[in-house]
Amino acid sequence: MTTWLLVAHIAVLGYWLGAELVINSTYRYVCYSVEDPFEARDRLMDHVMHVDQHVRYALVLQATLGTLLAMQLGYLPGGTSAQAWVILLGGGWLALVELVHRRRARPVGERLARADRMLRALLIALLIAFAAGLFEAGAYLPGWFRWKLTAFAGVMACGVAIRLVLLRHFATWREMATNGASPVLDREVQRLYWRATGVLLLLWGLIALMTFLSVAKPA
Repeated sequence: MTTWLLVAHIAVLGYWLGAELVINSTYRYVCYSVEDPFEARDRLMDHVMHVDQHVRYALVLQATLGTLLAMQLGYLPGGTSAQAWVILLGGGWLALVELVHRRRARPVGERLARADRMLRALLIALLIAFAAGLFEAGAYLPGWFRWKLTAFAGVMACGVAIRLVLLRHFATWREMATNGASPVLDREVQRLYWRATGVLLLLWGLIALMTFLSVAKPA
């Protein structure tokens, strides 16, 4: 069981980083292909958001698999019943992520997206509380594992920050759809692309730190 969880955990990490690279590359193309008709760019941007789902899936899968693996290895308490709850909650979160995507063009979509961001904020707070030893279960965690939890909280925070940048991007994008593309609006979406990319680079750095901590397990 532990071996399979570890293999899945590593495989999902590759899946996550691969999806991030595709998304960032295509997003950059959309923002800088100013000579193309807006309709073509808009279709490609819609494709970017479909591919972006893979990153969201990967985050939920990593959180679920990582928790199960930590329980199996004895870093976190939890028997069969607790692990079943982790799987159930992870599946529920995955369903919410899918529902947010499918309803994104409807008014309910924004409410669902807001609920998803609030859930992520709660999980960030819980991760930091565990890392700080505020819960009894986290009081005996090794130092490297505390830093890994903190880094994962940072990864989740970066994900939320990128979503907030994308909200501004789509506000500008809707203006382009209504009034037509212009050099001013193109520069704005390009500026937002670089802001999102800056946050993404930080996210990758935190993932690299988590990987190092998992392998090296420094004291």
